[in-house]
Amino acid sequence: MLRYLTAGESHGEALIGIVEGMPAGVPLTAEAINHHLARRWLGFGRGGRAKLERDKIHIYSGVRFSKTIAGPIALRLDNAAYTRDRAGWPSVMAVDGTGEGVARITLPRPGHADLVGVQKYGFDDIRPVIERASARETAMRVACCTIARLLLKQFGIEVGSHVLRIGQVGFEGPEDWRARVDALAAQGGAEAVSRLADKSAVRMIDEALTAACVEHIKATKRQRDSLGGAYEVLVTGVPPGLGSYVHWERRLSGQLAQAVLSIQAQKAVEIGDGIDGARTPGSRVHDPIYREESGAYRRHSNNAGGIEGGISTGMPIIVRGFMKPIPTLVQPLGSVDLATGVPQLSRYERSDITSVQAASTVAESTVAFVIANAFLEKYGGDSLEEIQEHYASV
Repeated sequence: MLRYLTAGESHGEALIGIVEGMPAGVPLTAEAINHHLARRWLGFGRGGRAKLERDKIHIYSGVRFSKTIAGPIALRLDNAAYTRDRAGWPSVMAVDGTGEGVARITLPRPGHADLVGVQKYGFDDIRPVIERASARETAMRVACCTIARLLLKQFGIEVGSHVLRIGQVGFEGPEDWRARVDALAAQGGAEAVSRLADKSAVRMIDEALTAACVEHIKATKRQRDSLGGAYEVLVTGVPPGLGSYVHWERRLSGQLAQAVLSIQAQKAVEIGDGIDGARTPGSRVHDPIYREESGAYRRHSNNAGGIEGGISTGMPIIVRGFMKPIPTLVQPLGSVDLATGVPQLSRYERSDITSVQAASTVAESTVAFVIANAFLEKYGGDSLEEIQEHYASV
C-alpha cells in the first residue's frame, strides 16, 4: 500500500514529504518531480507568489542511482525562494523561542480556515492556521504524488487534465470538448491533453475560450474580485478491475472523490457524466457492452467515466473538480476581530485572482496516487520487475 505524508508551513523553513510503499526499481529523478512542480504555477491570473515559487525538490532517501529501493522516500522543498520577499518570515514561524514581539493575527478571513481553525485548536493567533491550511502545501503533495505517476507510466497509464471553465467563461457542456479530448487521448494518451492545455494561458484546449477567459480575469481583477472554475482529469490506459464493490472504502469512485476534495478550495466533484446523468433517462446514460474478437469486453460509450460499481471498466477514467473563488479578496468582506469582538473588514494578503489552472495540475497528482494504489492492490509486488510479471500474467 502506498502512503504519503506532508509536513511544513507556508512560510516555515521547508516542506517535507515522505512516500512509503513504493516498490523497488521504479525510475525516479528530481528532474521528473520538478517538471510537475513547475506546471503547478502555470496560468494567467496567478498572483505574485507564482513568480516566487521556483521549487526544486531534494530527495534524501529511498532512491539509489535514479531508481527506488523500496524504502521510504524522503523529500524536501526549501521555502527560501518563497519567503525571500518578506523579511522576518522565518522568525515569525520559528520553531524555538517564545514568540515575544511577534504580532498576533486576530481578524479571520471569510472562506478560509482561519476562524474554524482557531476554534478547533484553541489558538490565540490565526497565523498557525494560515500557514498549514495554505495551498502552498500542495507543492509537496504534487512532489509525493508524482512518484506514483512515474510508477503508472511504466504500465502505459497516463494522467492529464484541462480546464473547463473559469468564472462565467467556459465550455457549455461535454459535447463541446469530449470528442476533441478523446481524439487527443486516443492518439497520445492523457498526457497529450495536458501538453496542449499547458500551452494555453488558462490551460484550456480552445483558443477562443482562452482569450475570453484572459479578458474575464482582467475584468475581475479591475473589480477587485476573484474567480473559481472547473477542470477535468483524464486517466488513460487503466486496466479493468481496479477498486472494489465489496467494501465502501475500497470503491475507486469514492477514493477519487476524496482525493480531489482534499485539495484546498475544491467544493464538488463528478465522475463521468455524473451531474448530467442525474437528469437524463437511463437508456441514454448507461454504456452498452460489446465483445471484441479477442474476447475482451468493451463499452460503446463512456458516460460512466471509466468506473462502474466502484471498479474501473478499462475505459478512460474521467473526474471533474469544481473550485470555489479564491477567498482572499482585495475588496474585503465583513469579519470580527477575535481579540476585541469588534466588527471590521477582513484583511488582505497577496493572492491570485484565480488558480483553477493550478488546481487542475494538483488534481492530476492526487488522482494518480489513488490509481497507483489501486493498481498495486491488484498487481502488487516488491519490485517493478515482479509487478510487471503479475501484470503480464493476467
